[in-house]
Amino acid sequence: MDIPLAGSPGAYRLMPSKIIALGLNYEDHVGESGSEVPAEPVIFSKTPNVLVGPGEPILIPAFLSSLGFGTVTVHYEAELAVVIGRRCRRIRAADAAGCILGLACFNDVSQRNLQFADRSGWFRGKSLDTFGPIGPRIVPLDLLPGWDDLEILCRLNGRVVQHSRTGRMIFGIPRIIEWISSQITLEQGDVIATGTPGGVGRITGGDFVEVEIEGIGTLGNPVVQESAAV
Repeated sequence: MDIPLAGSPGAYRLMPSKIIALGLNYEDHVGESGSEVPAEPVIFSKTPNVLVGPGEPILIPAFLSSLGFGTVTVHYEAELAVVIGRRCRRIRAADAAGCILGLACFNDVSQRNLQFADRSGWFRGKSLDTFGPIGPRIVPLDLLPGWDDLEILCRLNGRVVQHSRTGRMIFGIPRIIEWISSQITLEQGDVIATGTPGGVGRITGGDFVEVEIEGIGTLGNPVVQESAAV
């Protein structure tokens, strides 16, 4: 997908080899999840087919209604995304900023029924088509004073449902890059979703969800219920 790159006249072709997301990276979300504060980053994968841009629909697949879950539960999760700018392997936290192309808004849309009831649930529940809106642009760190502590919020149908600051993350961006790259090589264009604050909740067809981050902008997407399995 093409996404505007702040400070550049053209768009950036975002084609990540992988999307690595963090769970339980804000203490208030740890609390609402009934979990314990992790001693090291908790990571999982989302596949690149999740990516959509501003204004594109988050599609709730029709097949979910046939699986006998009762209430189909899909959640929004407002997050700060890090887009990697060069190949990174065994990078120290002090050098991590040099690996970053820029930051963007991200919505880690999550299908909870699959996530918690299926043996492959974290993979399936996080990687359905359109379950990773990103945008509205990528902003390099030199255009984001105080990039390590930005206001982040989520609005559902105009109502604020999440509100925090990225400085409240349990593991900050330099530590995240150091920890991941010590084990998994990060390639140019890869995306790291840094976790969501408390206040996650359900979205259904007809909703409109927005992720806004200070200095980056607002990522807005309609939610559409697929009418028939295809």
